[in-house]
Amino acid sequence: MIILDAIIQGILMGLLFALVALGLTIIFGVMDIVNFAHGEFLMIGMFTAYWTSLLLHVDPLIALPTSAIVGTLLGVASYYWLVKYLLRGPMIAQLFGTFGLMLFLRYLAQFLFGTDYRIVQKGLLVGKSLSLGPFILDWTKLSAAILSLFAFTLVYYLLHRTKLGRALRATALNKEAASYMGIKTDRMNALAWAIGGGTVGIAGGLLVNFWYVYPTVGLLFVMIAFASVALGGFGSIKGAFFAGVIIGMIEMLFPVLGHLIGSDFLGPHFKFTLVYFAYFIIVVLRPQGLFGWKH
Repeated sequence: MIILDAIIQGILMGLLFALVALGLTIIFGVMDIVNFAHGEFLMIGMFTAYWTSLLLHVDPLIALPTSAIVGTLLGVASYYWLVKYLLRGPMIAQLFGTFGLMLFLRYLAQFLFGTDYRIVQKGLLVGKSLSLGPFILDWTKLSAAILSLFAFTLVYYLLHRTKLGRALRATALNKEAASYMGIKTDRMNALAWAIGGGTVGIAGGLLVNFWYVYPTVGLLFVMIAFASVALGGFGSIKGAFFAGVIIGMIEMLFPVLGHLIGSDFLGPHFKFTLVYFAYFIIVVLRPQGLFGWKH
């Protein structure tokens, strides 16, 4: 029963991890660029929800659209004011460009908000739980998982069932051929960054309900996002989803197994090492990831 509870908790967190990884894999899939500032986008989404909730005295979930809008605008601004110009240079310039953006946003947040850890004290679901037989589920994590799945479904529908999504995927497959077909690839690039920023902004708005907010919080989650994208396959939406869920279950399940067998090797302090070890094994055995398609 303890193991089953850990699996359920892992799936709930894994759905949020998948949403964090979604924007990262879309940007890479369309543009072959790794956004090192993705974690800082998450952090800004968290701060947006936190301050909106605190200053306007509204529930953090009500502040969720604000996080989504800020994340979307941040993604679009990052593309038009920075990434668009980096595309003219070599790949190393693109990598250092988004790395510089990461440092700028992180230290800007430290300058504006300090290094204190903050947490939402009040909310409709904060501190409440749902009892289902022997299982007790935190309402904030359950709602985050449900809304993450909903957001993931909307993006998947946009990419696979709409004309705009087909244009975006055509740009990802062959940018030159897409431009010959009349697709505005520059707008598609901006759309990829808008979706990437918007989805991770939503993830930040959901995460703030049960996680501390501080300027370097993005570092932890962006590492998990990188592992999810590499594990699932760079550019694969389906891969990001399943890899996020797998990583969530690894994070929750192995500490429980370690406790049951009395092994410190599988203790809570070691759980992220196991996540990266699983990622390493997959990369060695299958470099393109579980569902990789991008060549």
